Amino acid sequence: MPLISPEEINRIKDSNDIVDTISKYIPLVPKGKNFFGVCPFHEDHSPSMSVSKEKQIYTCFSCGATGNVIKFIEDYENVSFMEALKILADRAGIVLSLGAVQKKRNEKNGPLYEIYDLSSKFYHNNINTALGKAAKEYLKQRNIDETIIKEFGIGLALKKHDMLIGLLINKKFDMNVLMKSGLVVRNEHGYLDSYYNRIMFPLWDITGKVVGFSGRIYSGEKDAPKYINSKESEIFKKGELLYNYHRAKEEARKENTVIVMEGFMDVIRAYTIGLKNVIAMMGTAVTKEQALLIKRMAKDVILCFDGDSAGEKATLSCSEELLKLGVTPKIIHLEDNLDPDEYISKFGAEKFLRKLENPINVMDFKLSYLKKRKNLSSEQDVAKYVSDVLEELTKIDDDILKELTLRKISEESKLDIEFLKKQLASKEVPKKIQEEKVISKKKLDKYDKAQMYLLYYMLRSKEVIRLYNKKITFMPNEQYRNLAFHISYYYKLYGKINVSSLIDQFEDNKELIRTLGQIEQLNLKEDYSVEEINDYLNTIKEYNVRNGQAELQKRLKEEQDLKEKVRIANEILALKVRREENDK
Repeated sequence: MPLISPEEINRIKDSNDIVDTISKYIPLVPKGKNFFGVCPFHEDHSPSMSVSKEKQIYTCFSCGATGNVIKFIEDYENVSFMEALKILADRAGIVLSLGAVQKKRNEKNGPLYEIYDLSSKFYHNNINTALGKAAKEYLKQRNIDETIIKEFGIGLALKKHDMLIGLLINKKFDMNVLMKSGLVVRNEHGYLDSYYNRIMFPLWDITGKVVGFSGRIYSGEKDAPKYINSKESEIFKKGELLYNYHRAKEEARKENTVIVMEGFMDVIRAYTIGLKNVIAMMGTAVTKEQALLIKRMAKDVILCFDGDSAGEKATLSCSEELLKLGVTPKIIHLEDNLDPDEYISKFGAEKFLRKLENPINVMDFKLSYLKKRKNLSSEQDVAKYVSDVLEELTKIDDDILKELTLRKISEESKLDIEFLKKQLASKEVPKKIQEEKVISKKKLDKYDKAQMYLLYYMLRSKEVIRLYNKKITFMPNEQYRNLAFHISYYYKLYGKINVSSLIDQFEDNKELIRTLGQIEQLNLKEDYSVEEINDYLNTIKEYNVRNGQAELQKRLKEEQDLKEKVRIANEILALKVRREENDK
């Protein structure tokens, strides 16, 4: 549990209304008692997240994401409970008690984080010594000054092959963990540094912890790879990180725009001309996890990848993943096969910023790409081109962009726009049917319903909690049983039920949070009768009796001892009597 009192947690939550807070991240519209928005935690195109101002909780009816304002910040910002609490406290102008906020570090991987943190400081210190003079001169020639070196923690691995390993061994790190880190290698001469005589660029995870490096040659070594990147490890997974995310997220939110590039040098170059809402993919194909992170950063997404054919393919790939999430990106295309770093260095900041002010829409980019290697005076090529464009339009949610694109291909192909609209409609209908996911809900029997309905009213009534504690205290389903226990225990502690505060007691128990979300989605009538509650209780008792009887019947059949058989038979008889009483 966090080192902070429940009262202080509640004060912070009370100062951050959930509707106001979530509205800063996603648009919410009122509907009945609640507010609704597109869920940021899954591929959502229509508003499926419900936010209750009254209960101060949110629930997604599609993916089941549920929580209070702290949980939302945790999951949206990818931070720990205490870090989320600190964010909310700062927004409310509340100073937390001394020592209350301690960032929890994954104990299993703690040593790896410590090794990378220490290594980053070691490399950065090296570049600021006399031995780093040549490396600094090289960076200066590339217009990377002291401010940027400090901001990005750029460092230097020296020519000696055992500098870092000596430091780490002296700090008593376990050799197996050092080998796991990828910063140390072993050969016939013993243990050596993986990096030497290279400028070192730290790579961070989304929370800002150093988890890897990219080492660049700078003194003209022949036949050496230009860059050597850290291998993936337990803490460094390229598909789950975005370079510079931890710095760019606030700036992107302010600007309501995030610029996505391919490599870390592109981001660093963008910083030199004042662009701070910039992230990079690290040269890898975008993953669903990365696309979700980008979607959460800002409403407008601009892709500025390399200008060569590989960059075009990467742009298409990234735009596809974003379109699946309902994000329609804009594109900057760079001439002469240049990447952003090269383009800014060659043409200057002003020309690049002009491009940034006038990005092309994703369909114009696709039109240009699809026209390549096609002869539009050939009817066969025109037919293929139009068919491809219509297929791409089925992925777009923006009706205005669809209309504009249809007008363009109508002019290019000399085909009637109404004909093109009909063709598009015929493609969209089967696609929509195909993509509509029918969630096959498990058919609930009367015992499931009794437990769920009872929990629904336990979350709303002290009287129902008291009846539960008095009459059964045991639910057959494990998750329902766990939730009932937490509700009952919370009531025992505080004499009331506050669903938002109850969630804090669950900590990271995802199953429990999901179960609570399922119960909240029932949307039953708010009022109840004692007779209804007793019906639920009796149904649960009936199940317990039946289940107990079946278990005893099995034991009776397997038992060899006559006396034990008689005892079990008497127990079965007693259960039958209880069942008959329940049926009256």
